Amino acid sequence: MLEPSCGEAVFLRAAAARLSELGGGGQESQLVGVDLDAASVDRARRLLEADGTQARLSVGDFFDFLAPAPVQAVIGNPPYIRYQDFRGPSRLKAQRAALAQGVRLTNLASSWAAFTVHATSFLAEGGRLGLVLPAELLSVNYAAEVREYLLRSFTAVRLVLFTQRVFPDVQEEVVLLLAEGFSHHGPGVDHFELVQLANLAALECSSEPSTWRPQRRGDRWTPALASSPAYALLTGGQASTLPAAQPAQARQVPVMTPEGPDATPLFGELSTWGRIALGGVSGANHFFALSPQRAKQEGLRKQDLLPLSPPGSTHLRSLVLDDHALAALGRSGARTLLFSPAGRPSAAGRRYIVAGEATGVHQAYKCRVRSPWWRVPLPEVADLFVTYMNNEAVALCANEARVHHLNSVHGLYLTEEAKGIGAPVLALAASSSVTALSAELVGRSYGGGLLKLEPREAARLAVPALALVRRHREELAAFLPQARRLLAQAQHGQVREQVDAILGLADVVGAQGLEELRSAHHQLATRRRSRAKGPQ
Repeated sequence: MLEPSCGEAVFLRAAAARLSELGGGGQESQLVGVDLDAASVDRARRLLEADGTQARLSVGDFFDFLAPAPVQAVIGNPPYIRYQDFRGPSRLKAQRAALAQGVRLTNLASSWAAFTVHATSFLAEGGRLGLVLPAELLSVNYAAEVREYLLRSFTAVRLVLFTQRVFPDVQEEVVLLLAEGFSHHGPGVDHFELVQLANLAALECSSEPSTWRPQRRGDRWTPALASSPAYALLTGGQASTLPAAQPAQARQVPVMTPEGPDATPLFGELSTWGRIALGGVSGANHFFALSPQRAKQEGLRKQDLLPLSPPGSTHLRSLVLDDHALAALGRSGARTLLFSPAGRPSAAGRRYIVAGEATGVHQAYKCRVRSPWWRVPLPEVADLFVTYMNNEAVALCANEARVHHLNSVHGLYLTEEAKGIGAPVLALAASSSVTALSAELVGRSYGGGLLKLEPREAARLAVPALALVRRHREELAAFLPQARRLLAQAQHGQVREQVDAILGLADVVGAQGLEELRSAHHQLATRRRSRAKGPQ
């Protein structure tokens, strides 16, 4: 049994205790550990000796490690180093190790991915793998090759997820990967089992697993967390293979397009509405993003400033950001102005630049790599904003005020067809239950229970087809003022239900199918938010 990156041998010690319970143990060759940190290995050795456990421990890089013989099991918690910090010779070595097993990882892969694949190279035929991994295994694009490899290389794969945060100092959501029946030559399996538990204490109780069969082994595994045949029907996606049966209404009613029945889904990806782009990066928001009061205090002139959607996205939850809303934000002290002179700064602007240099603002990374440092590169003014970090749900907001945006939100640049419908109506149309569930499926859970959507993930959001929105444009426009009032009162569910009704979703999947879709969204959103409560 091997524990790579063993640290103080937490897993080896637990394994030794279990071996003792089963009547085994006692042989040094049974337990093997390796770690880069010599001090950790020394502490591990002392702890194991105090337990009366023999183990073979060594200091070194796991990617250079040579096991004396194939092992029956690899256990542990691989190091989690994000791609930004996982680079140079270390990343190259890890990528080569994964490639030796037939897995090609991109430069965006965090360290755990190569670590997991390389761990299997030490397994004997029929061996087992038990690892604590980031739950991004289920969702991120760079892990597609890892997902495919696991199903190809093992005869049984089981994932255990927890509703509550189980490790007090870990913001990342984790999953237990339990795989057995390893074979270098497959054929593997086309499905995995999933167990969802409240917390670590629930591990003591037996729980019946569900089964999920992705269309392709490398596809995202997050749809396994909630069953929704109705969602699959509306989006043209894959129906769940979980035990729950498809509602009769969803089976009997064909998908309809606005022009008549055919195979075209009523929902497509947000990328069909337009192009998603990152916001500008100032490098020092405290200097560049200003409230009107601060700009007046500094004596800055119109030529020094640009209108700005304030950093963050709380103000973008009411479907429309217009001149009236922007002015109200400014009066409340929000930073609705961006210091970024397009031409020669005013005298006050030059003084402000000198003051910034005196405090070292110009040495911030993004500032020092551009010239002049005080002019922030910005994308074009977007038609809509798409929120990046979310608690309740992702939101689209029409940029009627025509302001610039920073990288706390994404910009959506509409096609000519979409512009003809109108940004406010589109923002409301994207407030359906289908889009809310889609966000939970394509996004990822972030520390504190937030839902995070990168631009590529946002582009995959399921939104109503433009033809469907155009068909119901007048009804949506009529509901828009009331929807904004409801959102101001945090009545998100009421807005979703009314948008669903306007779009006629129950006519396609039936009332039962629509309720099942909403239940799937509630299940995933509740599970995500529960992580903000900490370990229980």
